[in-house]
Amino acid sequence: MDEAGWLRQARHCRSPNFGPRPEGAAISLLVVHNISLPPGQFGGDAIERFFCNRLDPDAHPYFQEIRDLQVSAHALIRRDGECVQFVSFLDRAWHAGRSSFNGEEECNDFGIGIELEGTDDVPYEAAQYRALARLTQAIMQRWPAVTLDRLTGHCDIAPGRKTDPGPAFDWPHFFALVEDARGQGEV
Repeated sequence: MDEAGWLRQARHCRSPNFGPRPEGAAISLLVVHNISLPPGQFGGDAIERFFCNRLDPDAHPYFQEIRDLQVSAHALIRRDGECVQFVSFLDRAWHAGRSSFNGEEECNDFGIGIELEGTDDVPYEAAQYRALARLTQAIMQRWPAVTLDRLTGHCDIAPGRKTDPGPAFDWPHFFALVEDARGQGEV
């Protein structure tokens, strides 16, 4: 990761949907999300177009429903493990919406949002878990306030509103991979 908060090994697709973190807001949370566009379909460039406000609303009926949304994440991990970064980790991406973690409101202010290409009920790929674990370890090394107990799902910070990454996400496996990455110095 460079000093500007961009991953050297990721493909960069810069989103306009971000802003500065509030003064004094320290990065201390990592939020795992999922996304597929159209819903339940993998591949293609719709997610990138969506995060960059370039999604053609006429390309799929669902796109009409989300046409006016302006959202982003810091990064997306594709099914094959490819990492695409949209927003510098130093900036505030628009991924969490109204949210709260341990009594702290507005998780976008102090959190990093990582999207996995997937759905709540389709198992994630091994390559995604490996890429997410390596990325998580790099984030934890750069921002020590992001600890294992501050890795969470969108469903946990916006209960009743969000369900991702869903029951298909294997948290124990993910935590084990993060620990393995830490032990092997994979950053």
